[in-house]
Amino acid sequence: MRLLSRHPIYIGQPRYGWRIANLRHVSSKVPPNQHTSIVRDGLSYHWDTSPPSHDQLQFAERFFRTGSPKIIDSAIKFRTVKDTTMPEVAFLGRSNVGKSTMLNALMDRKICRVSSQPGRTRTMNFFAVGGDDHVGNPGRLVLLDMPGYGKGSREEWGKEIMKYLAGRKQKLTSVRLRRAFLLINGQHGVKLADEEILYLFRKHGIAHQVILPKVDRILFPKHKVSVEHMEKNLPALDAICTDVKAKIQPGKADGPEALGEIVCCSAETTLGGQRLGIDKLRWAVLAATGLGDVRRKILSSEITFEKPSHLDTNLSTPMSAPKHL
Repeated sequence: MRLLSRHPIYIGQPRYGWRIANLRHVSSKVPPNQHTSIVRDGLSYHWDTSPPSHDQLQFAERFFRTGSPKIIDSAIKFRTVKDTTMPEVAFLGRSNVGKSTMLNALMDRKICRVSSQPGRTRTMNFFAVGGDDHVGNPGRLVLLDMPGYGKGSREEWGKEIMKYLAGRKQKLTSVRLRRAFLLINGQHGVKLADEEILYLFRKHGIAHQVILPKVDRILFPKHKVSVEHMEKNLPALDAICTDVKAKIQPGKADGPEALGEIVCCSAETTLGGQRLGIDKLRWAVLAATGLGDVRRKILSSEITFEKPSHLDTNLSTPMSAPKHL
C-alpha cells in the first residue's frame, strides 16, 4: 500500500501504515490490535498526545542549536546541587542504555562523556541549552544527565537519584523539575529495575515519559540502513511499544502514570540526512517545559498532585532506592 497522506495513521484502525518526516511516501502494514489505539508518527508513538507539526520540529531544532551547551554543575550528592531559575528535565536509565550518546545528539555537541563500560556517568551533570535567556542565566533550559542504575552502578546512586527527583519537584521556588525521561532498551524490554523506578515516579507524583534509544538495532539488525529494511522491521517495533505501553501505564491507581507518548530514536543512525527520532525528542523536551512555540493541550496524564510541604518534609523515609538499582 502506498501512503501519500501526511496524516498520522492509527494502529488498530481500518487504515494501517506509517510515515516518517522528509520522506515523500513509504509503504508498510501494521498488524491490527483491538486493545489499543496508538498513533505512530514517524518513529514516535502517541495515545495521550498529538504528534508535533513540521513547524514545531523545526522550532525545536533551532532551539537546541542556538548557542553552545554549557555544563553548569556536577554533583554527587543531592544536597550539593546549585539552585537556578531555569526549567529542568532529567534523563535516566539503566547503565549502558545509551543515555550520554543520546544527549550528545540532542544537544548536537559531544559534551557528555561516552563509554562502552557501564556506569561511567558517576555524577549528576547539568547542561544549560537554548542560548542566553537575557536575564543572567547561561541557558533557557537545563538538561540533567543522571548516573545509570543496575549493572555497573552503585547502590547509593539509586538513593541520590530519587532524593533529587522528589526533592527538586517539591521545591517552593521557580526551580521545578518539569519531567523525567526514562530510557528503556527496546531489545530487552522493561526490566524489574525499570518497573521499580516507574513505581517510584508514580508514588512521588513525578511527571515522566519513556524513550526507546538505539532503535536502529531493532529496525536494521545487521542490515544496511534503508527505508525497505525499516518497513520490514516496523511491526517488531510496534509490538515492542505495545508491550512497553502496558508496563508504563499499568492501571494500578498508585499515582500518575507515564505520559502516553513513546519517542523512539537513534543517536548514531541517520536516514534522509537526520538522526532517527532526535527531532521528536527535542520537541518532547520543549513541550515538557512549556518552551515550545505552541504548547500542547495539557492532558490528565500530565497532571501531578503535590502533597502540602508540611505533610512530607522528611525525604529520607520515602526515598528508599529500588532493590535492583
